[in-house]
Amino acid sequence: MSKVFALVAAVMLLACSSTPAQQPIDQAPGDVAARIGDRAVTIRDLDEKWKKDDPAQNAEAIQMIYDGRKAALDAIIADSLIAEAAKKASMSPDGYLEAEISKRVKAVTDAEVSAFYKENINQMQGRTLEQIAPTITRYLTDQRRAQAREAVVGELRKGGPAIRVSLAMPRMTVAISPSNPSVGSASAPITLIEFSDYQCPYCGRVEPTLKRLRATYGDKIRFVWKDFPLTQIHPQAFKAGEAAHCAGDQGKYWELHDVMFNKQSELQLDDLKRHALTLGLKTEDFNQCLDSGKYAERVRDGVAEGGQLGVNSTPTVFINGRRFSGAQPYEVFAAAIDEELARK
Repeated sequence: MSKVFALVAAVMLLACSSTPAQQPIDQAPGDVAARIGDRAVTIRDLDEKWKKDDPAQNAEAIQMIYDGRKAALDAIIADSLIAEAAKKASMSPDGYLEAEISKRVKAVTDAEVSAFYKENINQMQGRTLEQIAPTITRYLTDQRRAQAREAVVGELRKGGPAIRVSLAMPRMTVAISPSNPSVGSASAPITLIEFSDYQCPYCGRVEPTLKRLRATYGDKIRFVWKDFPLTQIHPQAFKAGEAAHCAGDQGKYWELHDVMFNKQSELQLDDLKRHALTLGLKTEDFNQCLDSGKYAERVRDGVAEGGQLGVNSTPTVFINGRRFSGAQPYEVFAAAIDEELARK
């Protein structure tokens, strides 16, 4: 049984206990977990040993607990705000929410279903548009309803009672090497570190958001890139990571970085060399660097480092050590940055 599976199994046993009122006891770091003769083993000792022996699992477990608590907190806040708004409107919470969602959701059109089908044709497993249309319609409708619910709750949060959240997001120490490409001053109050993959569509999707953050916050933020190619599903990503570092030898790391994200379907070896030529790089030097695998170890280092931090998907962004997974919208990153600036 793997360590991760064992952890999940333990969580499941707790969740499926026949005595749901019983909860794991929260123990402070200084509490004694065991005694070995005269030696006291504390919770802190356990956590430090766990972090040393299996840092990836430790990081993932800490993040998982926070994510679960944060989701529960968001649900409690939303339910409370909806209930209060429904009471003022002399409606039931469900009735109020349905009425507000209905105002915001437009019916999915045949044209939208067709466009979605064409954009995702490779995931349709050979099914025709006629066969899959009802499923697509339900998916798009559910998606719109979820977005509408978020909008309702967002409006209620703005106009409702003050909400002071004290739940602390875990912070991880992410080392920065001189070899990590970066933009911005090392003394900037905000450090945004991205573990990313040049072939990942979600990484490409978040790029404009990161550029917008850079334009908005200027010298208050430092951007650092870490390679994390998911080679099992993105076979060209590893070599693309090498190519960017080869371009960096000639002072054009970020230029090739941008080209590869703009042309994610053109990341074969010949494509990378063509992009370098287009950028005016010395092709003989670039090609020799790429063919020799000069920076393969550097790309592997990024993957290993991300794994130690519990990174298992891309993009994963750390803002002053706080982890955000996926192509989050601008507002999520901006809110985190504003919080960090306020703390400073």
